[in-house]
Amino acid sequence: MDKLKMHTSDIADENYRKLADLFPDAITETTDEDGNIVRAIDADVLMQEINRSVVKGDQQRYQFTWPDKRKALNLANTPTTKTLRFLKEKSVGRDGTPGGTDSENIYIEGDNLDALKLLRETYLGKVKMIYIDPPYNTGTDFIYKDDFTKKVENYKESSGQYADDGNRLIQNMETNGRYHTDWLNMIYPRLKLAKDFLTDDGVIFISIDEGEASNLKKICDEIFGGQNFVSNLIWQSRTSISNDFEVSLNHNQTLIYSKNRLELKFGGDPIDESDYSNPDNDPRGPWKLVPLDANHAGGNTVYPIRNPKTGKDYFPPNGRIWCYNQKDMMKLMADGRIKFGLTDDSSPKRKLYLNERLEKGDKKTPSSLLLDAGTTKDGTAEIMNLFDGLKVFDYPKSVGLLERLIRYGAPSGGIVFDFFSGSGTTAQAVLKLSSENYPDLKYILVQLPENLDESVKKASSKAKKTLGNAIQVLDSLHSPHLLSNISEERIKRAGNVIKNKNNADIDYGFRCFKVDSSNMKNVYYIPSQYDQSLFERLADNIKEDRTPEDLLIQVMLDLGIELSFKVEKTNIEGKEVFSVADGYMLACFDKDVTDEVVKTIAERHPFYAVFRDNSMATDSVAVNFDQIFNTYSPKTIRKVL
Repeated sequence: MDKLKMHTSDIADENYRKLADLFPDAITETTDEDGNIVRAIDADVLMQEINRSVVKGDQQRYQFTWPDKRKALNLANTPTTKTLRFLKEKSVGRDGTPGGTDSENIYIEGDNLDALKLLRETYLGKVKMIYIDPPYNTGTDFIYKDDFTKKVENYKESSGQYADDGNRLIQNMETNGRYHTDWLNMIYPRLKLAKDFLTDDGVIFISIDEGEASNLKKICDEIFGGQNFVSNLIWQSRTSISNDFEVSLNHNQTLIYSKNRLELKFGGDPIDESDYSNPDNDPRGPWKLVPLDANHAGGNTVYPIRNPKTGKDYFPPNGRIWCYNQKDMMKLMADGRIKFGLTDDSSPKRKLYLNERLEKGDKKTPSSLLLDAGTTKDGTAEIMNLFDGLKVFDYPKSVGLLERLIRYGAPSGGIVFDFFSGSGTTAQAVLKLSSENYPDLKYILVQLPENLDESVKKASSKAKKTLGNAIQVLDSLHSPHLLSNISEERIKRAGNVIKNKNNADIDYGFRCFKVDSSNMKNVYYIPSQYDQSLFERLADNIKEDRTPEDLLIQVMLDLGIELSFKVEKTNIEGKEVFSVADGYMLACFDKDVTDEVVKTIAERHPFYAVFRDNSMATDSVAVNFDQIFNTYSPKTIRKVL
């Protein structure tokens, strides 16, 4: 049996191994600040291997940097021993039933950096689209304040040797000398991790305003590669004019980056059928006219096209060519697909047929200007309609905007991930699209359970009113004053509205989790710091307040098993056994496990079999364990925690 590591991957370790395989001569050793011998990379050797020109010292070069950038990168790479704990009482079933556990959507309460690390191994390369609306760094909003001083390699961060005050929200005032630095340090590690979630044809949308747009683009060029930049969408977020500044800021920007531009399958807007008509009763149905000319690029198809009605010859406009060679053009004319204007007396154009486009699944190419995707005023109205006229969020994105972006980024469905989920607009957009027979969509949302009572103390007078409304709603629900709670309530109510409207057979629910400290005691991670007498006093390495369900979730994360998979409980010889994904993994965390229990589990041939350390009833069972599996299911991977 192998012991589970019960912490996330060390990305620096992974990268080190990749470099060692590629450039073994660059591997060396050095001493750390405490005098210990540690592994290292010889930068000089590595540079000589990959480039003839090596930049050193103060030599000028093109780069984008800021104070603590290296620490921000290290923060993304370091592992965490934290885990997720399932909140059944907050979850909603697929049919909208409170407390249900069968939904494939995921809602996580907690610091999104921890959540990204915890989910990375499980959802590596599985997310079709990411949308985030991070703090814009306006000088009044709140950002995560990440602590670079923690020595994560010793797992002190999560094992109880530090107070739980690591990643927290702070108000980033313009008077702060680290104003831009703190924002960059916050966003960089999160985007660095986010890239790993995307499928090869995946795409990320990031909303921002003018304050940090240029810095954000430089970061994204570095992380995703400038060649994978897709576009910058300009969304008209408001229509009224503000007199607060020289120019009224009526838009937000949304940067779009693909994982691999060559693999990207970008969606579009539905074809506007009102553009098509059939004045000549063409048997192929409604059509519209489109140009026949193109840029002069690598071809020479300049020839006369004669209008059979007037006898006039037409050439392409100056500097352009026809889209087709003369032979193909004659075929189109013979097939009645070329028309010389609506009245047959102007330049030739091609008929584009609506039915043929619909059959091919054609979409209208998106515009970089989104002037018809709702505004924040619409977003506010959508929320107020759900909360009896109360405004409980300021400046929320409209559902229409998120619908539009999902149609672009996930045209064939898939997982939509939002780790700055705020009011939950992304979830409502997924629900609405799903109810309209859109291809299969699921969402993963992450939101910090920000304490609204504390937020009120720091908020502006206008924000205090909105926060007060949210607290009022939570009081009526007898719910703690947390931002994540009001967001979850918004998703529930939106699901109920959509279900009552059309009763579509979709997933209305979500499984709710929270980021928490590890289920394991400190000794599990750093046994060298504990003497043998303490081991004798510790009958178990699992914290006393943790349930079998808690252990199951951490094991699923450790083994890369999706949180949306079906989980069932069964009884084997009086012991509780969890079956995940119809027996893909069988896990038993009970004590006093007998040979009969082990044999029955082995006979079901799971891919993974997981047990609690020291859970065997006798030494004989422990000795027989591997032999039983070798006999009945030798391919099963066996793990203990």
